[in-house]
Amino acid sequence: IGDHPILTQIGTRKAKTTRGIGGNTKRKLQVADFVNVTEKGKSKKVKVISVVDNPANPNYTRRNIITMGCIVNTEDGKIRITSRPGQDGNLNGVRV
Repeated sequence: IGDHPILTQIGTRKAKTTRGIGGNTKRKLQVADFVNVTEKGKSKKVKVISVVDNPANPNYTRRNIITMGCIVNTEDGKIRITSRPGQDGNLNGVRV
């Protein structure tokens, strides 16, 4: 049956915890303002400004919705999101 999809937006961080099958828990990221960028074995936290491109849905680009594979503009340049914010509860990315 499942739940409604979580469309992660840009803003002050907000996440919720849901219960899964067998009592497992899942963190779902609703709103995010920082992304963890990994480069050459080092990670740093960078502020997200806007969504530049989202191949999942062109409408998501206009609405600033973050999904896996989208490209966001940050204070440190363009970053491609590698995590699933609606499933993992965090926002990770690599430099484009």
